[in-house]
Amino acid sequence: MRVPLILIAIMLLAWEASVAQVSAVVQKPTVEVYAEPRLDAPKVTTLTRGASVTISAQQGLWYQVQVAAGTTGFVRVNDVRASYAAVEGGDANVRALFEGKSGEARVTETAGVRGIDENELKAAALDQTQLNAMIGNRVDAAAGAAYAAEHGLQATSVAYAAEAKGASAAEPTEAAAAKPKPAKSAGAILGSLGRELGSMLGDRTGTTATTAADTAAKVIPKSDAEVAAEELALGPEIAGRVLGARPLWNDAEAQRRVNRIGRWVASQTSRPDLPWTFGIIDTPEVNAYAAPGGFVLLARGLYDLLSSDSEVAAVLGHEITHCVQSDHYNVIRKQELASYGKELALKDVDATTGSVAGDHARRYAEQYGASVMVTALDREAEYRSDEAAEIYLARSGMNPLALYAVLQKMIALGTESASLAQLQKTHPPLDSRMDRIDRRGYGALEPYTARD
Repeated sequence: MRVPLILIAIMLLAWEASVAQVSAVVQKPTVEVYAEPRLDAPKVTTLTRGASVTISAQQGLWYQVQVAAGTTGFVRVNDVRASYAAVEGGDANVRALFEGKSGEARVTETAGVRGIDENELKAAALDQTQLNAMIGNRVDAAAGAAYAAEHGLQATSVAYAAEAKGASAAEPTEAAAAKPKPAKSAGAILGSLGRELGSMLGDRTGTTATTAADTAAKVIPKSDAEVAAEELALGPEIAGRVLGARPLWNDAEAQRRVNRIGRWVASQTSRPDLPWTFGIIDTPEVNAYAAPGGFVLLARGLYDLLSSDSEVAAVLGHEITHCVQSDHYNVIRKQELASYGKELALKDVDATTGSVAGDHARRYAEQYGASVMVTALDREAEYRSDEAAEIYLARSGMNPLALYAVLQKMIALGTESASLAQLQKTHPPLDSRMDRIDRRGYGALEPYTARD
């Protein structure tokens, strides 16, 4: 029996309509449902905590929802909480809903996706060609500002007490190079003294003097100049090895887009002068990586989920924070401190050339590769990066609710989604991250949540 083509078309449309739905629950004591996606629109109804709704579409930072008795209206993206999908491949729902596509071509790809794991990142060789291409896409602060002007974005002053206040790890300017070289750190001085003492005692390997001096040089904090030089050297070494595992996505416009948006957001941080460099790697997993010194990589699977520049900025803002706060550098430092038998400590760095730092970075990368990129950070570091991302969105003239919209999309992918497997290993549960945002509230950011 042949089925008429018109009937097949109707069946496909019905299937797509059923797929393009995500269940959600009201999280706030009361939520107003509006007739249109704007705060001054007529109110349709009021929902209370625990009420179930179905999200049928996203328009900017609004969800179109279906409530009881067939009522339809709009709520803000943080008024409800999307439910976890229960099966692998549930990303068809999310892609149909948030991209306006059926997602059929993506389901097969993401259902069997294998994220970049620790062993792969440890073994991957630095791909200099890909690294050069990524650096070639880098834009300066002026290009970031031009992007903002084109999109009507204005920088906004927003205080953030938890932001790193250390000196920027920028490459030295002509004026900075003319300044006297910074003094060596206490660790370097003690290390030098210890080596001299060891020499006076016959420089016997393993003597108390030599061992104590080497340990002191590792344990005592480094100067800002030493840290800055190490971060600048480590960034390309690690990013280049991530690119050795997965190349850049062959989409020049997308690469240009993330660099312009990222540079604008990074300009609103306390470390605007880092050599900020952004890229999209060609893998369908949903993840992102931040290497020391301002190198940020998005997986294509995550980029594809983002439906606006503000959502791209939200993801980049989270990763930018890891660079600003030196989160992965601090993990590297802990690894360094645990390796007493290996000389990984930087002692006599020349901050104007970074040559010793470069040697240190190469030795580190030869031993660990880029495996630090899939090392779980302290949960507070992740929560802080979410908080800072909202601050940076507001400072960039965007709406901090964009981060909530991104987390909603990821949570709707579900606990069984293969595309999220690696991210779930290294980050707190998505619902915990959203709970933290809900508990913290928006406070001083509240006025900026009304932005389009």
